[in-house]
Amino acid sequence: MLKKNRIKDLHVKNLSQLVDPHSILHHKEDLLAYDCDGFTIHRHLPKAVVFPQNTKEVSSIVKYCNENDLPFLARGAGTGLSGGAIPLNNEVVISLVKMKRLLSVDYENRRAVVEPGFINLRLTNSISEKGYYYAPDPSSQYCCTIGGNVAENAGGAHCLKYGVTTNHILGLEVVLPNGDVIELGKQGIPDEPGYDLLGLLTGSEGTLGIVTKITVRILKNPEAKQTVLAYFDRVEDGSQAVSDIISAGIVPAALEMMDKTAIEGVEAAAFPVGHPRDIEALLLIEVDGISAGIKEQILRILDVCKKQNVREVKVAESEEERARWWANRKTGFGAMGAISPDYLVQDGVIPRSKLPQVLKQINKISEESGLLIANIFHAGDGNLHPLVLFDARKPGETEKALDAGSACLQVCAEAGGTITGEHGVGIEKKEEMRFVFNEDEIQAQTNIREVFNPKNLLNAGKLFPSPSRCAEVKKEMKKIEYF
Repeated sequence: MLKKNRIKDLHVKNLSQLVDPHSILHHKEDLLAYDCDGFTIHRHLPKAVVFPQNTKEVSSIVKYCNENDLPFLARGAGTGLSGGAIPLNNEVVISLVKMKRLLSVDYENRRAVVEPGFINLRLTNSISEKGYYYAPDPSSQYCCTIGGNVAENAGGAHCLKYGVTTNHILGLEVVLPNGDVIELGKQGIPDEPGYDLLGLLTGSEGTLGIVTKITVRILKNPEAKQTVLAYFDRVEDGSQAVSDIISAGIVPAALEMMDKTAIEGVEAAAFPVGHPRDIEALLLIEVDGISAGIKEQILRILDVCKKQNVREVKVAESEEERARWWANRKTGFGAMGAISPDYLVQDGVIPRSKLPQVLKQINKISEESGLLIANIFHAGDGNLHPLVLFDARKPGETEKALDAGSACLQVCAEAGGTITGEHGVGIEKKEEMRFVFNEDEIQAQTNIREVFNPKNLLNAGKLFPSPSRCAEVKKEMKKIEYF
C-alpha cells in the first residue's frame, strides 16, 4: 500500500499521480516479489511496480517513462521461463494483472476479446458451457496470462495440431514505447493486407510495445476425444513410435513424452497416477475430431506402439482418468522440485526424425556434467524441454547447469532445429541466438526493434546477444564519413 509521506524518489512520486494511489509499490520489501520471473537464476530489483487498470493509464505511464528516459517493462503473471520480465536496468515494472476482464465473446464469428491480465484457462472455463474453448494450453495455463502468452508466443501440449499463440491472435491493441496507442486487426479478420504486424508483435517478448487488448480465435469443442498412454522399456522405441505415428498420416491433438527421471518426479509430486518406475519412457497421445474417425485412429496408434516393443499401452476409460493423466503431465516442470532443490528448464526444437540421436546427445551432456537431465517434451512437434537438475547451494553447480543447458541448445541447433519453441529467449538464451543467426541477421532484427523502440527503454537487454567486436567495428565504420 502506498505511503505518500515516505516517497523519496521524484519519479515514483510523479508516477503515483497517474494511477490509483494504492496501485504503486516502491518499498524494497514489496519489490522483492518482482525481482525475477520463472527464471530464478538472475534477480534484479525494479525501481517501482505500477498497476494500471486500463489502456489510458498504461499510455500515461509509458509517456512519462519515455519523456524522462526511465527504463520500463511490462509484466503479466511472472510465469515466463526465460527471464523476459526481469528488471535488469532498475525498470519501472508495469504490471498488467489488474487488466483482467473478458470484454466480449462473439460465438457466431468465433472470437473473444480479453485484457492482457486475463488468465489463459479462465477463457476456456468462461466459454465451455457454450461448447467452445481456447486452444493454446501451456502447462502454466491455470495461472499464466494471455498477454504474457502473446509476448512469448506460448505453445502447449496441443500445439501439434492447433498451433501456438500466434495462430489464434486476430487483433491487438498496443501501447508503443512512446505512449501512442495503435490497433492491429481491428475487424478481427485474418490475413489483412499489408505487413503482418500481428505476427511481428506476437513473440516479440515485450520489446516492441505493451499489449493492452487481445482479440483471440475460439474453437468449437471436438465431437470426440480419446487419450492413449504407452510405456516403453527403451527411449529409442518411444522416440521411433513418435515418428511412426506422424509418418502414418495421423496428426494427434497432442503427443507428449517423458523419460525415466521425469516420471520419477511426477510420480513423487501432486498428481501420481501409478506409472511404472522402471520404464525408460512414456507417450501420452491424444486424438480428437469427429466421432466417426476416432476409433480407427486409436487402433492405428496402438498398432504403431506394439510394433515398437511397447511394454503396455492403454486407452483412457473415462474423462476422469484422462484428466488425471493430463494433470500428471501438466505438473511436470514443478514436479522436479520433488527430486531436486533446483532445476533449469530448457526449450529447444528439433526435426522429429532426429529425436533418438538428440536424446542420446543430451544424455551424454548429463553424464559429462554430472547433473541429471530429465526430459519432458512435446514430442509430436519436436519441442524438447530438457530439465537440468542441480543444487544452487553447491559452489559452481549453477554455472555448470547453465553450461549444460546451453550445450543442449547447441545440440538442437546443430540437428537442424532452434533454441526456443515457446518459452522465448529473454536473458536466458540471448547469447545462444548466435547458434541460429549470424551477426547480419541479428543486426537486421535489432534494426526492427529500433524502429519501434528507438530509445531502447522498453525491456532493454533482452532477446538479442551483446554485440560482438565484429559487429561493433562494423557499426563504427558506418559512422565514418567519406569525402
